[in-house]
Amino acid sequence: MTPSSLRIIHEEHSSLAAMLRSLLLMIERGISDEPERFFDVVRAMLFYIDEFPEKLHHPKESDLLFPKVVRVAPECMATVRRLEDDHMKGESNVRELQHLLLGWELLGDSRRAAFSDAAKHYVDFYLEHMRLEETVILPAAERLLTRQDWAELDSAFEINRDPLSGHGNDPMYDRLFTRIVMTAPAPIGVGGSHETGVRPPA
Repeated sequence: MTPSSLRIIHEEHSSLAAMLRSLLLMIERGISDEPERFFDVVRAMLFYIDEFPEKLHHPKESDLLFPKVVRVAPECMATVRRLEDDHMKGESNVRELQHLLLGWELLGDSRRAAFSDAAKHYVDFYLEHMRLEETVILPAAERLLTRQDWAELDSAFEINRDPLSGHGNDPMYDRLFTRIVMTAPAPIGVGGSHETGVRPPA
C-alpha cells in the first residue's frame, strides 16, 4: 500500500505544477481590458506559492523526508544539498516576483518583460526542483525507508494539506483557493475572458 505521505507529495507537486503553468498562461495571454482582475489573481497565485509550498510543504521535506533518505541512501546527499539550496532560495525568489509584478502594475508595460522573464525562469527552476525530488529522492525513499519512517512522514504530511489538491481543511486557505480558481484560467481555474482577459484552453 502506498504511504499517504508519498501520495500527498505527488498530489501537491501536481497542484503546484498546474498553478505555475496557469501563471505562465495568464502572462502570455496578457492583461486585456481588465487589469485590476489580472493583477489581483496573479498576486493571489504568488501569495499561494509563497504561503503554502514555501512555508508548509518544504519544511516537511527538509526537516523529515530528506534526513531520513540521506540516512539510508547517502548517495543522495548531493541531490539533497541542491534541493535544500533551492528551498533556501525559494522564498526570496517569490518575493522578487511579487516586487516585479508591483512594478509592472504601477509603472506600466515597460516593466512587463522583467516580470515575464523572471516568472518563466522561476517556473523552470521549480519544475526541475520537483522533477529531482520525484526521480531521485522519492524512489530511494520507497525502496529503503522503514514502516516506522513512513508512519512518521504520513503523520506530518497529513497536517496542513494543500487546498489546491482538494484536501484543504483551513477556511483561510479555502478562501484563497476559491479566489484563484474563480478567476484563473485552466488548468487551475475556471475563469474566462469576462473575468480575467484569458480563456481556458480548449
